[in-house]
Amino acid sequence: MRTSSAQDSSHLLGLYLNDHLAGSSAGLDLLNRAAKAHDGRPLGPELERLAREVEQDRESLKQIMRSLEVPVRRSRAALGWLGEKAGRLKLNGRLFSRSPLSDVMELEAMRLGVEGKRSCWRNLRSLADRDDRLDRAQLAWLLDRAEEQAETLEGMRTMCALRVFDSGAEAVGRSVGGSLPRGAS
Repeated sequence: MRTSSAQDSSHLLGLYLNDHLAGSSAGLDLLNRAAKAHDGRPLGPELERLAREVEQDRESLKQIMRSLEVPVRRSRAALGWLGEKAGRLKLNGRLFSRSPLSDVMELEAMRLGVEGKRSCWRNLRSLADRDDRLDRAQLAWLLDRAEEQAETLEGMRTMCALRVFDSGAEAVGRSVGGSLPRGAS
């Protein structure tokens, strides 16, 4: 029989993982929207790749939740969906169209989401030392992939920020048609 403390820990872990699942759903929506906005443009393929990976990471999280017997809480997922939609209402200087600032803000939000995911994978990897239902090797791989995703997003964010904020960086703005900066491949 589980003790009250074990039940509390299990309940808290369930809330934590469901919050990350909701965040991954919101992040996936944002990535898909950004990829669509960049379709046929230089950042499009990288954003599409990241969206596929985040979808796979989301499925990995669901599998981990099943192995830990953590039920998916639809109410938390709905809150994540609403949060992503509310994030679209940000002031970007334009009412009905995308602004160059939209790219910077969205890439920052995506980067923050990946950082949160990295923390989740780290916490689960630590827990794997005491819980054999968790695959330590899988979590290490997910953590490595999240680190690569963060680097890619940071390179894209930096490039977009320079293009938007540095009036002397017209060459940077034009180079967006060329190759991606280091760390954004």
